[in-house]
Amino acid sequence: MRAVHVTRLEGPDAVEVVEVDEPAAVDGQVVIDVHAAGVTFPDVLLTRGEYQIKPDPPFAPGSEVAGVVREAPSDGPLRPGDRVAAFPGFGGFAETVVVDPRLVFPLPDDVGFAAGAGLPMNYLTVHFALIRRGRLQPNECVLVHGAAGGVGTAAIQLANAYGARVIAVVSSDAKAEVARQAGAEEVVSADGFRDRVKEMTDGRGVDLIVDPVGGDRFTDSLRCLAPEGRLLVIGFTGGEIPTVKVNRLLLGNTSVVGVAWGAHFLRDLSYPQIQWADLLPLIRRGALRPILGGSYPLERAVEALRELDERRATGKVVLDVR
Repeated sequence: MRAVHVTRLEGPDAVEVVEVDEPAAVDGQVVIDVHAAGVTFPDVLLTRGEYQIKPDPPFAPGSEVAGVVREAPSDGPLRPGDRVAAFPGFGGFAETVVVDPRLVFPLPDDVGFAAGAGLPMNYLTVHFALIRRGRLQPNECVLVHGAAGGVGTAAIQLANAYGARVIAVVSSDAKAEVARQAGAEEVVSADGFRDRVKEMTDGRGVDLIVDPVGGDRFTDSLRCLAPEGRLLVIGFTGGEIPTVKVNRLLLGNTSVVGVAWGAHFLRDLSYPQIQWADLLPLIRRGALRPILGGSYPLERAVEALRELDERRATGKVVLDVR
């Protein structure tokens, strides 16, 4: 089968499409014929050895896929021919992948494989962030950074679905349009967002901030929080890991909350299925649907990874495998 391999830890340009043997299922794994694979920022970090998990080359990145079950344990709920989304963690940039059945999820017939490949990483992460870590309540106000990216558009949709008001933060007019497409009624520029947010909330601030960016906007984000507000730290696509002057937290009774969905579910592999059961009605009614961006064949995986690496991506970048 064809697979994308990281052959050297030198960034996106070091990935190659190779022919390898198909993986075999062990210990009750599910074999999936991959139709589409989601491309994520951790995939970019993996090409440089900068992610917290550091496999030795060669290896296939690709944490999320959508496709058709070829083989599944007879005593489980999955059957050959089922349309599914899945979170293999690694190996998804390939024509076939094996996955723990607890990380394989039913995909409604009206959700295309490209959209399905954009669901596991971003939507399960955002669900964990907003509901478990952020304790989101209806009618709260949520500020979303990186609002045109995969995490950002997922956060907009899920916050809307749970009855929150959403303010999206973007860095260009093109990204503002993507955020509106995701459902954001209020969009502000990253430049000077603090003052605009204060104006839009009559000086009160926001209850919850979704931040996959980090970097130099972090301090202004803290200043945007309402009393007892929570800032959710999801990632650092801005490159810099910020620091916190904790007196700001004390004075405003605010919280900075870490969000590590992977670290959580690895301690409890039943948790993703509980999340999917919560999200599935929203997926079926169309409230949650990835905003698709660039689509590339497997042979052009380098370009897909570059799009994320160079911060050009709007919406969900996917590999069209079949």
